[in-house]
Amino acid sequence: MKVAADTLKGKTALVTGAGSGIGRAAAKLLAHAGAKVALLARTEDELRKVWLEMGGAEAGHLMYVADVADEDSMNHVFSGIAAVWDGLEIVVANAGINGTWAPLAEISLEEWNQTLGVNLTGTFLTVRGAYPLMKKQGGSVVIVSSVNGNRMFSNSGATAYACSKAAQTAFAKMTALEFAKDHIRVNVICPGSIETNIDDSTDAHGL
Repeated sequence: MKVAADTLKGKTALVTGAGSGIGRAAAKLLAHAGAKVALLARTEDELRKVWLEMGGAEAGHLMYVADVADEDSMNHVFSGIAAVWDGLEIVVANAGINGTWAPLAEISLEEWNQTLGVNLTGTFLTVRGAYPLMKKQGGSVVIVSSVNGNRMFSNSGATAYACSKAAQTAFAKMTALEFAKDHIRVNVICPGSIETNIDDSTDAHGL
């Protein structure tokens, strides 16, 4: 995807799951367009590599190693952003996992909660935390969901994942309604199969 340089000059952005895959590509694209980007991911080595490739602190970018499903961790992230930038104009809530793919009868509560925690609670904590930094000037939130749970229901064993992705879409619709008064757009994209490393951490059993 080609984006003209400096079209987002002076803008600030947060990208979760920025260490690889869609998040990495989004962060680099935003930086190319002139935005200062706060990158967030759980794996420091991956994240630091992307951050340095984008120019690091010298280019005005921020880096946070955090778990999107952990409230204290996310509160620390937004406190850090607020201490450096006046606000946020762009949020890409991308962090997510495939989690456990298994027959419903074999999924443990822990496995279910892990998938919903990262994919749905992580989105909630990201958008809720960003809102105070966005409402002054408005902006745009992009939530990365999936065709699974929205338009495709043919992957046996993907119940937890599909439910989390369907819920993200409902979340986007409701927050779009709520945030409109503050000139904040909320959109959701539902990618199909994309070559990333998300499958590396997928736990599948009983299929």
